[in-house]
Amino acid sequence: MKIGIVDYNAGNLTSVTSALNYIGADYIVSSDHEQLMKCEKLIFPGVGEANWAMEQLNKRGLETTLNEFKNSGKPILGICLGSQIILDYSEESNTQCLGLVPGKAKLFPKDMGLKIPHIGWNTVEHSGEGIFKGIPKDASFYFVHSYYVKPKDRECVIGLTNYGIDFCSAVKHKNITAFQFHPEKSGEVGLQLLRNFVEA
Repeated sequence: MKIGIVDYNAGNLTSVTSALNYIGADYIVSSDHEQLMKCEKLIFPGVGEANWAMEQLNKRGLETTLNEFKNSGKPILGICLGSQIILDYSEESNTQCLGLVPGKAKLFPKDMGLKIPHIGWNTVEHSGEGIFKGIPKDASFYFVHSYYVKPKDRECVIGLTNYGIDFCSAVKHKNITAFQFHPEKSGEVGLQLLRNFVEA
């Protein structure tokens, strides 16, 4: 099964490809529309700033690719910034995003008494089913972010994390799954999540 990793100059490609190599996944890294559309699944990683990332996507025509892939019904996995810019809008630089999942990315409240960005290990409350199959309920994952995902439909929330506030750390909307944390940097439990996505 061929996995496509979307290369738009804003993704943490080295860590993602290292993790996929470790679990033996068959993948390509590409910014080419036709190559990506031939894949059975896509991974959409991301680090950095929302507006800049959207500019990179638009320069490469990858906004169209992601929309067409979503409409095809084939699975997409968003990671970190890739979980935010799949939404309609981000408060970061007042950015209009991809609109693949209804919702917005919001800045953590500055008055909650905690450092922003949220950096480090934190637990994710989840059902233990679907993408989280085989993941312990007390497992911790690695986060680096100042903004958090707020989907319009609360039924899309499949993972919750507390950092001053309870925020959505995992989303499932139709054929799109997304994590605010970095599974590729989260040790064995993160690798298991990637296995679950690849093998589902």
